[in-house]
Amino acid sequence: VQLQAFGGGLVQAGGSLRLSCAASGRTLSTYSMGWFRQAPGMGREFVAGITRTGETTYYADSVKGRFTISRDNAKNTVWLQMNSLKPEDTAGYYCAASRAFASSSERDYDTWGQGTLVTVSS
Repeated sequence: VQLQAFGGGLVQAGGSLRLSCAASGRTLSTYSMGWFRQAPGMGREFVAGITRTGETTYYADSVKGRFTISRDNAKNTVWLQMNSLKPEDTAGYYCAASRAFASSSERDYDTWGQGTLVTVSS
């Protein structure tokens, strides 16, 4: 499967963005999916994950209550709705696919899309 993330941009603090991750090559329904982010000079960190059918979602504490991950397997797409954005959310955001049931560890994700940059101004 190939993944492509898009939807990043520049937004003011308190604003919202919706990231999309489109898949091609194979159906997404065989993978659990995750979003990760990497700020300049920092390591990559888990943001949100969703199981194959979408019945379970899980989030990093830093985004819980502000971000929502969802998926539509018929459209082969995963989204990350980001509300109440903060300057510390500024990072490159990456979607990834995993054969694990659910994981917040990047080591369990074997397919990655290119990043889309989110910049939140104060």
